Amino acid sequence: MTPEMLTYTTSLPFLAVMVSMAAVPLILISSNRPNMREFWTLAAAFVKFGLIFSLLPAALEGRIAEYTIIQIAPGIDLQLRADPMGMFFALVASSLWILTSFYSIGYVRGANEKKQTRYFASFAVCLSATIGIAFSANLLTFLIFYEILSLATYPLVVHKETDEAYRSGRMYLIYALTAGVLLIAAIGWTYALAGTVDFKPGGLLNGIIQDPWTAKILFLLFMAGVGVKAGIMPLHSWLPRAMVAPTPVSALLHAVAVVKSGVFGVIRVVGFVFGPEVMHAFGLNLILAVFAGTTILVASLIALKQDNLKARLAYSTVGHLSYIVLGMALISADGFMGGIMHLANHATMKITLFFCAGAIYVNLHKTEISQLDGIGKAMPWTMGMFTIGALGLAGVPPINGFVSKWFLCLGALQADQLIIVGIFVVSGLLNAAYFFPIVHRAFMRKGDESIARHGEAPLLMVVPICIVGVLSLVLGFFPNLVFHFYDLASTVAGNIMHAATGITTASVFP
Repeated sequence: MTPEMLTYTTSLPFLAVMVSMAAVPLILISSNRPNMREFWTLAAAFVKFGLIFSLLPAALEGRIAEYTIIQIAPGIDLQLRADPMGMFFALVASSLWILTSFYSIGYVRGANEKKQTRYFASFAVCLSATIGIAFSANLLTFLIFYEILSLATYPLVVHKETDEAYRSGRMYLIYALTAGVLLIAAIGWTYALAGTVDFKPGGLLNGIIQDPWTAKILFLLFMAGVGVKAGIMPLHSWLPRAMVAPTPVSALLHAVAVVKSGVFGVIRVVGFVFGPEVMHAFGLNLILAVFAGTTILVASLIALKQDNLKARLAYSTVGHLSYIVLGMALISADGFMGGIMHLANHATMKITLFFCAGAIYVNLHKTEISQLDGIGKAMPWTMGMFTIGALGLAGVPPINGFVSKWFLCLGALQADQLIIVGIFVVSGLLNAAYFFPIVHRAFMRKGDESIARHGEAPLLMVVPICIVGVLSLVLGFFPNLVFHFYDLASTVAGNIMHAATGITTASVFP
């Protein structure tokens, strides 16, 4: 913690974590009263966001809320801390959960989904775990909530209870739980080296690791632990398979909780466990850059070949998650800034696209891109918002995706890495290549009569779609609006780089 950061004790972080967990029994006992069950879901979402938002003014002033749940051993606490990085992620997840809850109600009703009570209860547990991850003060607390999230997501992945769903669920658990074991090993090794597992801007291992092989093996253990959820190739295979789940679950996986917890873990490991000096000294950022750059390009090429809309969106997610990872690998202030900003910006854009895919399925029962000719005339609001999300992911201004890509490119220039600038440019062109044909089909081709007879999707779906779509546009003009994402990201980047006294911007790659 830098000197200007002051801590104070309050139960608000704990309450923010637990409010949706407390809603779970209320959701379960309301299984025969759908309106009441959905009321508890929405109430928990609004209260959670309100609690988190109430912590924002203090965080912007440099005051960090802390709460110790239990002391396990001397120097090892199950502790929550609402630092700027945690606040950034918590604001993203809690605000988008409100919209996902409304959308879910419209989706499960429109699609006549079974097991709706289990669905909403599992969703609530996932959001408690996500905020626990965001507010974790140390690696142990992070691990506990990280594993809770893995287990709570399983019922959502297998929700349809088909053979394909169960196969996808098994694959997800194998990947996630194996990653958890590796993460346990990495955390234990870190404690043996440093005598602490508390997150520290600039790295808790800074000045402690001296052996190159220790640094590299420990780093790879951490990356295997968090890289599964972050979708880094070759650890990504579970993610496209999980698209068998209902579309709001896909939105949870891709925008609100699961994969964002993975890239949040990468940010914590790079900036708060190893730190810029250790990353640079042992070439760890070069290792990370190779994996991230390869993932961006390969995932984009695979996305081009997908006719299933959700599959194309899934591979797009794999690529865009590595934008964040590559931003961390740059070890530059603007690189950190761009990567952190993309965590929020990708979330709003990708949740828009998945919401649109779900609305198309519920309204028209179409899942393939080749079936979408003329759909823009039947569903103009849905496909209009899809267009905004697609343009943003391609990096077209003034949508918020342009803002984070701008900082990522500046970060690459700071690090004197023109090849990484090239990766971002080529990726933007590939994004255009796999998204714009969908928009062209929707608005420029004539559809069959079965599409022409339909109107828009249910209002409970269309309104959230329009809100997140417009939010992506507004945050492009005003990246600091309401949530202060720009200020928080700037603070995090500054705190991390404050410790990197021995690194020049031109020498971050050995």
